[in-house]
Amino acid sequence: MTNEALAQIQRQIQWNRLIAVVEEQAQIMIRTAFSTTVREAGDLSAGIFDLQGRMLAQAVTGTPGHVNSMMESVGHFLAKFPAETMKPGDHYITNDPWLGTGHLHDLTVVTPAFRRGKIVGLFANTAHVIDVGGLGMGPEGRSVFEEGLYIPIVKCFDRGHANETFFDFIRAGSRTPVELEGDVYSLCACNDAGAKRLVEMMDEFAMNSLDELATYIFDSSLKATLEEIAKLPRGTYRAEIRSDGYEAPVTLKAAMTVKAEQVVVDYAGTSGLSNRGINVPAAYCRAYSCFGIKCVVAPEIPNNWASLAPFRMEIPEGCILNAPRPYPVSVRHVVGQLLPDLMMGCLHQAVPDRVNAEGSSALWNPPLRGGAQVSGAEAELPDFEIITFNSGGTGARPTKDGLDGTAFPSGVRTMPVEATENVAPVIFWQNQLREDSAGAGRTRGGFGKVMEIGAKGDAEFAVNATFDRVANAPKGREGGGEGATGWVGLDDGTRLRTKGYQVIPKGRRLLLKLPGGGGMGDPKARDRALVARDVADGLVSEEQAKALYGA
Repeated sequence: MTNEALAQIQRQIQWNRLIAVVEEQAQIMIRTAFSTTVREAGDLSAGIFDLQGRMLAQAVTGTPGHVNSMMESVGHFLAKFPAETMKPGDHYITNDPWLGTGHLHDLTVVTPAFRRGKIVGLFANTAHVIDVGGLGMGPEGRSVFEEGLYIPIVKCFDRGHANETFFDFIRAGSRTPVELEGDVYSLCACNDAGAKRLVEMMDEFAMNSLDELATYIFDSSLKATLEEIAKLPRGTYRAEIRSDGYEAPVTLKAAMTVKAEQVVVDYAGTSGLSNRGINVPAAYCRAYSCFGIKCVVAPEIPNNWASLAPFRMEIPEGCILNAPRPYPVSVRHVVGQLLPDLMMGCLHQAVPDRVNAEGSSALWNPPLRGGAQVSGAEAELPDFEIITFNSGGTGARPTKDGLDGTAFPSGVRTMPVEATENVAPVIFWQNQLREDSAGAGRTRGGFGKVMEIGAKGDAEFAVNATFDRVANAPKGREGGGEGATGWVGLDDGTRLRTKGYQVIPKGRRLLLKLPGGGGMGDPKARDRALVARDVADGLVSEEQAKALYGA
């Protein structure tokens, strides 16, 4: 075997070890996090970067919105704190939506890794925390300054010593100070663990720097991505999608041009900015746009700086996908998580056999609040603030049904009701799949869910609604049917607004009907045994089976 062949094998081993390092980084965050959003839902990201701020590898655990926008954020950290000024034990933090991952509820921490006194790399992570003060997680703010505590890029630890002034500020600014402080320690601890494992790896392979491995990763990833782009038919493909919006419906338009070595998406024609917190910072738009393209074009190629470089976004100023500071952006995911469906709408015209139908897409995460902050002196419960993560159905796949109650594109886990009930005085009276919610097709969409939530003793509480796909159903493809639209209201049938702060009266409960995914292909072509199975399982009514499937 030649020396070059041995070197190739060794580089591949090093790459596999690097993935193990960042996955351990993420798992330590999950095991040590205080917020249920991190430890139960996995709303986080973790990765390793070179000294130029380029992402080498990401953990398998994590969300595209965090990972792909965090990829840009490390460069902002380096602009303020150059690598040569960093010291062992330093940790840097921000939640700036335009320097981080799009809203104030995401903390991003960057930590240098040192080997024999020399800085060799950077570890970064992002986590969604429960509360950063302000109006809470919801669309009601009219500027980012109303949405919570705004942390610029600062040191939270200096050479291993906590910045007590920083921690005083964040404790004072949050309704959940213990959880917020604990999460910051968790984020720093997991970066430290990643740095330790990296040094062990470099010692084992006698590596003085990551430069050679980085070159191998970037060259291989870029080459493989360009090969996949070259297989696509050249041309410009257009699609649009509608969001319920806040003040008015939002239209997202995309023109995707496939070139020899690039895929360029132009968002001209997309709706303008909102006065409420559904606006999307540009980095978050790029994050989910790239993810939607990559899922179809190059799903097997590792996600890093080089593999994402050929995907370029042109986002007009004044567009809801390019919100400038200080526009409100608290629930930017409601619009931003529709972008993979939009990308697939374009790509369906180029490679139809590789694209899903539209799904529920945006997470249904009801932020719940109670106690004196809702009911004043009449409060029957202690103050609480909690967010629970849930999802409707995904779109049908070309050869398989959609997934039921599963988060796509975010990839976060549905939170167990027991975990939420354990930390807040709320009760989940229903949490089950929703009959007849899946779009019909040769392959059907995934089913949404029905959720009924009350406070203990049916006391008064509040929800900061952040829901979409209520006025605009997930569409099917190739003759497939639409998924069911969502529904938001009380258990007595009273409808609530789909976005914004609302009080659930004493004696009543919040009732949510989550959307289903769209279907793929002619429903009449569906295997009758599968239709019969869904009817037997209580997921499809006999009436719908006859009307849509002819069964």
